[in-house]
Amino acid sequence: MADILLIDDPAPHVRRLTLNRPEKRNALSNDLRGAVLEALEAADRDPDVRVTILRGAGSCFSAGYDLGGGAAQPYPYETAAGAGQWARHVVEGCFKVWDLAKPVIAQVHGWCLAGGSELATACDLVYVAQDAQIGYPPVRMMSPPDNQFHAWLCGLRPAMEMMLTGDAIDGHEAVRVGFANRAFPAERLEAEVLAMAERVAKIPTDVQQMNKRSVHRAMEIMGLRAAIRAGTEIQALALTTTSSRETFARFRDGVREALDARDGVFGDYRTKS
Repeated sequence: MADILLIDDPAPHVRRLTLNRPEKRNALSNDLRGAVLEALEAADRDPDVRVTILRGAGSCFSAGYDLGGGAAQPYPYETAAGAGQWARHVVEGCFKVWDLAKPVIAQVHGWCLAGGSELATACDLVYVAQDAQIGYPPVRMMSPPDNQFHAWLCGLRPAMEMMLTGDAIDGHEAVRVGFANRAFPAERLEAEVLAMAERVAKIPTDVQQMNKRSVHRAMEIMGLRAAIRAGTEIQALALTTTSSRETFARFRDGVREALDARDGVFGDYRTKS
């Protein structure tokens, strides 16, 4: 399991986690999701760590959940069973990151899709490559997101467009609508993120955790936590629709074929000529 998540300390007080399934575009299997949360919690307990960077190996950050069987039960941590368990499980994982004392920075390049975008948005700061591609294509044939962050981060109109098309946005647009903090040329992204992590790490954790919590509490008072949890029920209901059931049936016959059927009419993602 250690090989699917690489851990290093590239600067004083900075921990870095690298999703390491490049041959699968860092698809988020249960093993990988469990390893990420375990490593983040370990960093939160480590007095020498003040900030953690999360990035992906190879060509992208993450293309989403492992639809080839790696996301089936049993899940890596306990969540109440019953209808909607998967979405509740995802949201619970995102709030585990949200509730950490220490800041987490997402370093996003290449594809950042579906579950990959949910993982990035759970982080406190998001820095992206200018040519990154961020989207939630499952809205086209399956359901709204498990973690419905779009309206909170991006606002009504951008969120609605993303939900009604499933189209991806690049790094510049991600910054414009509020998904990300800043966008950099891909070749500068790592150095810029590390520089920001070192800057964040200048503040002691006992102060920094209060700074982080003050922003989160304001969002929660406005209803973010309740709204995202309520969204899991809509996601579960969407999975009962005819279109969603037919799509999941296609995935049982082959992931590539199902993705081609979903995106071919749009001519994007893996079907882009």
